[in-house]
Amino acid sequence: MNLQTGKVVGWLLSGAIVTGAIAAGLVVIYDQNRHPRTDDCEIFANFIGIAPQVEGPILRLNVRDNQSVKQGDLLFEIDDRPYRYALERAISEQAALEGQIVDESRRIAAQVSAVSVAQANIQASTADVTRWEAAVDQARADVANAEQGVSRAQAEWSYADNNLHRIEPLLVKQFVTVDQVDRARTSEIALGQALKQAESQLLLAKAGLQSALAQEQRSKAIAQQSVAGHEQAQHAVTTLEPLVNQRGARTSAIETARYNLNNCRVYAPFDARVTNLTISQGAYAHVGQQVFTLIDARTWWAVGNFREGQLQHIAPGMHADVYVLSKPDMRFSGLVDSIAFGVTPDADVIGRFEPAGLPDVQRTLSWVHLASRFPVRVRIENAPPDLLRVSESAVVAIRGH
Repeated sequence: MNLQTGKVVGWLLSGAIVTGAIAAGLVVIYDQNRHPRTDDCEIFANFIGIAPQVEGPILRLNVRDNQSVKQGDLLFEIDDRPYRYALERAISEQAALEGQIVDESRRIAAQVSAVSVAQANIQASTADVTRWEAAVDQARADVANAEQGVSRAQAEWSYADNNLHRIEPLLVKQFVTVDQVDRARTSEIALGQALKQAESQLLLAKAGLQSALAQEQRSKAIAQQSVAGHEQAQHAVTTLEPLVNQRGARTSAIETARYNLNNCRVYAPFDARVTNLTISQGAYAHVGQQVFTLIDARTWWAVGNFREGQLQHIAPGMHADVYVLSKPDMRFSGLVDSIAFGVTPDADVIGRFEPAGLPDVQRTLSWVHLASRFPVRVRIENAPPDLLRVSESAVVAIRGH
């Protein structure tokens, strides 16, 4: 092989190498576009701050920092004596209210009975008034009859007396007999007695009329008194509504006290890992003030920031491979859970902007226009809770459907 042939072979090899490199680069670019991957990724899990809903000294602290806990495990206990006393007081106040309602019910029943008695007295006194009004009418009729009897007896006696005085002078002249005069005198005496008796009957009838009138006035007074007593009894009848309306408040006070008492014991709401525990037993817990943090160990994600041009090749439900730097030889399977629809805008482009809750993905170069990156959340399947840590560096590679 001469020199010219060697040069040709060299050029061919160089061309083949360049062509292979370009082909390999195109394959890598294609693979990167079809199966995006990023090392701008962190492991993430939900976490909550555990803050008590009641305050008081912590009597027992049953966890330590970075400890794994199960759902329902007792985390810590707050001194429950003030809340137990408050519950007992609320129950006692409710019992006292129920006692007041019972006593008031009995008193109202007695008042209603008094109203019934007063109503009966009104009816009896009204009947009594009617009876004595009839008695007055009867007494007036008796007086009228007695007056007629007196008038009749007066007329008969006057006639007999005049007849006697007329015939007595005739006896001397013997125009009449002694027997006629005796009969006339006897008749005058008898009619005089009848007149006195009739006058006595009239006086008795008038006395009866006065007595009946007095009884009528008395019965009317009693009737008026009965009506007044009935009205007073009606006004005295009270209602249970003000006391019954307090039942809701007393029941609410009991439920609130029981709720506070139950909140003296704080339990794990889910399987988690304790972190950021910086207090010890005896510390005073305040309402709403975080004691420590619980990391939800049930579900883990890898949140990777992908360039906006790569998002067209990523969709929820795609499979992905996840690697963590603490165990780079282990591959975790995952599924794309969601793709973010917003990040914090670049202040150099639109000025200062303060959106609430948008992820802040910083750009690294200010003199080159870089593509925006959006977080893609990949849920790790069968994640070992003892291996993964929040904010641990990771690599995510999307494998497709």
